[in-house]
Amino acid sequence: MPALLRLKGYRFYFYSHEAGEPPHVHVDKDGKSAKFWMESITVVRYRGFTPLELREIARIISDHRLDFLRKWNDYFGSP
Repeated sequence: MPALLRLKGYRFYFYSHEAGEPPHVHVDKDGKSAKFWMESITVVRYRGFTPLELREIARIISDHRLDFLRKWNDYFGSP
């Protein structure tokens, strides 16, 4: 699982076997998890996070989106 960022207790990462899906990021914190598409910063699924936490996560992804996409493309290859 390539790690992207640890911030405010959140861990942002992607799985190495998910190259067939659009660029996305997984987020974990305190037993909660979520998955966001990076292009639109849209939550795909989540477990345990409140709407407030999901908005905070989306803001963090937005702030780091270009770096996350660069790391995705470096790992999986450019589209």
